[in-house]
Amino acid sequence: MTEFLFKDAFSTTGPEPAAPFTGLPRYNFVFGHNDPAEIPVEELARSAEKVIRENGPALAMYHLGHGPQGYKPLREFVARKLVETRAISCNADDVVLTSGSLQAMDLVNSTFLEPGDTVIVEEFTYGGAVGKLQRLGANIVAAPLDGDGIRMDALETILADLRGRGVRPKFLYTIPTVQNPTGSIMPMERRQQLLSLSERYDLPIFEDECYTDIAWQSESPPALYGLAPSRVVHIGSFSKSLAPALRVGYIVASWDVLSRVLGRKTDAGSPAIEQMVIADYFGAQFDKHLAALKPALRRKLDVMIDALDREFGTSAELFVPKGGIFLWLKLPHHVDVRSFAQSALDQGVAFNPGPEWACDPDSARSYMRLCFALPDEDTIREGVAELARICFEHTGVPERRANVVQRS
Repeated sequence: MTEFLFKDAFSTTGPEPAAPFTGLPRYNFVFGHNDPAEIPVEELARSAEKVIRENGPALAMYHLGHGPQGYKPLREFVARKLVETRAISCNADDVVLTSGSLQAMDLVNSTFLEPGDTVIVEEFTYGGAVGKLQRLGANIVAAPLDGDGIRMDALETILADLRGRGVRPKFLYTIPTVQNPTGSIMPMERRQQLLSLSERYDLPIFEDECYTDIAWQSESPPALYGLAPSRVVHIGSFSKSLAPALRVGYIVASWDVLSRVLGRKTDAGSPAIEQMVIADYFGAQFDKHLAALKPALRRKLDVMIDALDREFGTSAELFVPKGGIFLWLKLPHHVDVRSFAQSALDQGVAFNPGPEWACDPDSARSYMRLCFALPDEDTIREGVAELARICFEHTGVPERRANVVQRS
């Protein structure tokens, strides 16, 4: 392989270099992969052929001739979906389509943040969000969680302390519906308390709802944006409800926000064919698709819970999610999952160590996140058994597997 001669020209800031891709591990419990069996291949193929034949000439134009906010039929679908499922009053003009929710997150962050600004983030949260804030030089303040999301008593204490020190947070980043990684859903009363604190402390809210469409219960409390649109910026994605490789997300906000977002969206438009295909397929099949996807994911979750109960027993405290594609769990406090994460990967078992999903990594040393959507049911069982074996070899936990005492 050719070696670049001018390594001294590289920027000294930014993340560490990426390792070469060497293939997926046999037991892959990481990232937000979806269930391959639930990708509607034939339907997407028909939609793709239809939209290319009908709208193919528009590919000659940036944005398909629909302007920088994205393909209008898909924006209309997003607005209709949010009106019907999230109690959000909006129309296509309130939506900007993005290259997945990660671009949406980047655009919102860059719209609000400058180095040194303070942001409040849930103590356990999406690892990518924490990394992005750190690279922007933000001061991150962790808000404690319980089984219903952010603890409002703790958040009020944080806000009062920051105000006393003359610090106004730029925003609170929250995943209130199917929280990542805990899987909780913030109840209505607590959402109203949060919006009350937003009003009292002039706190903007950045709401991430990437997993809402695959909540087990069809009716979750209204989105925060639906309750207080003047205080909230809302993002979502089709990665979890359809397919992550399609890379289509969206931002919903007032024009004050969207006009600044569009000034920063300098990519000449997010993928066009994907937008057309999703608009055509979901425009006709959204409810039917979710009606098949959610039970399939729930079955896989049940298999993982059963496997963890068999292999880890009471050594693992499970936080059973209310939707989504991952399970958050805690091992005994003395266990540091980082001590065996690389060994597990070397042996074909990949999981997300809890510290990668926490504002304070050491506070999550005994936690891990397991994604269950990608592997089939037999692979889940085998992978959890391998994970338990490797964990025991490094930590002595779990002491029993299938109610049999282990011996080193």
